[in-house]
Amino acid sequence: QAQAGWLQHDFGHLSVFSTSKWNHWVHKFVIGHLKGAPASWWNHLHFQHHAKPNCFRKDPDVNMHPLFFALGKTLSVELGVQKKKFMPYNHQHKYFFIIGPPALVPLYFQWYIFYFVVQRKQWVDLAWMLSFYIRFSLTYWPLLGVKGLLGLIILVRFIESNWFVWVTQMNHIPMHIDYDKNVDWFSTQLQATCNVHQSFFNDWFSGHLNFQIEHHLFPTMPRHNYWK
Repeated sequence: QAQAGWLQHDFGHLSVFSTSKWNHWVHKFVIGHLKGAPASWWNHLHFQHHAKPNCFRKDPDVNMHPLFFALGKTLSVELGVQKKKFMPYNHQHKYFFIIGPPALVPLYFQWYIFYFVVQRKQWVDLAWMLSFYIRFSLTYWPLLGVKGLLGLIILVRFIESNWFVWVTQMNHIPMHIDYDKNVDWFSTQLQATCNVHQSFFNDWFSGHLNFQIEHHLFPTMPRHNYWK
């Protein structure tokens, strides 16, 4: 599931085939049939992220502030001045591991994606998603029963969620997070991205998103060329 996530990311950025049409078609298959998520939902969120990375209220990837976490120096000071005490932010480095990585996919994404496609009437995406759950159920129900089937999907999403959050946050959250200052596009990308050491394992584990700077500057470049 994690590797299928990096694969659909490639198709979503039109970086595999030479024509957009083929990229879009295979993107729907990989994210819909292999992962059970809607392509329209991923496009909606991910394109905003690439347009304004780490810009508060414009990048959906940092919208967890201030309900769960105080992100960035500017926003943290702002919360202190306002004396907002939703969460004990001075301990967020401890409870991040409980709330963030384990919960994002199984507790939030899992139900929100269905709400998204129904609200926006994305019936083609819904059909692709249902094909995943039908295939998954037909494969494992005879072997595990209903409880085993539910336990398996929860376990898969739990492990996938930890994997996904570590990769997606390690190359953005350490960087500058603030309101949109209308800085030029090139500088905005550099301020919000950082790379992680290249190794065979890191390249595989992160889907080459350890080259986050190169990815944000050249989002349609095939990932195996980032190191160049």
